[in-house]
Amino acid sequence: MSNTMSMWLSCCAALACLGGTLTVSAADPGKKLPVVFEDDFEQGAAHWTPTDSKVWEVTKLEDGNHVYNLKERRGSYKPPQRSPYTIALRENVIVGEFVLDVKVKSTIEDYGHRDLCLFFGYQDPSHFYYVHFGKEMDDHANQIFIVNDAPRTKISTKTTEGTPWTDEWHHLRVVRRTNNGVIRVYFDDMKKPAMVAKDKTFTWGKIGVGSFDDIGYFDDLVLRGVQVDQPSQ
Repeated sequence: MSNTMSMWLSCCAALACLGGTLTVSAADPGKKLPVVFEDDFEQGAAHWTPTDSKVWEVTKLEDGNHVYNLKERRGSYKPPQRSPYTIALRENVIVGEFVLDVKVKSTIEDYGHRDLCLFFGYQDPSHFYYVHFGKEMDDHANQIFIVNDAPRTKISTKTTEGTPWTDEWHHLRVVRRTNNGVIRVYFDDMKKPAMVAKDKTFTWGKIGVGSFDDIGYFDDLVLRGVQVDQPSQ
């Protein structure tokens, strides 16, 4: 882990954490959630299952920090519906309500639809939510989406004109409330959500990282939430 990442985690701990819980004061007043898992990829990525292992690797950067590196665009995975081509899921953890924080760095040359994605409520390849952090907003970019046995559908009720990607590290956060269906998404500014949606279709699932069709680094992931058992079919 780099010094910058360590400082960021220390600040989060000092400002937000008490006894292993986080109060999401700006996004979710008074709600405390326990840490479910943390991953800085210093020990590899054995707990993660990618849609195509050939395009993912744990990479050691020049400063000695290890990151989960989405190193190639798309790969061989073909989703059953129109949805992102590259996903890595955290196995053996299913959550309902949660707060997901992760540091990301886009490593592709800048262009209009430059993106990275976060996934949640993932039940199978045809049923999940994802956030598309796209450089330019339209009905298919820079939105919160649902994939429900059909091509991805925008569910955002609020978004921005685009995600202001740079070649530096950025802090992403997703806050999910299952009792009222609210989803809030943050990019660097943890006080004001960049995107908002409300949907109760999926109240449990795995979380994941990836992209629609770009590349980037993921690091210092922290998931706080309510762990649940997968409902029997």
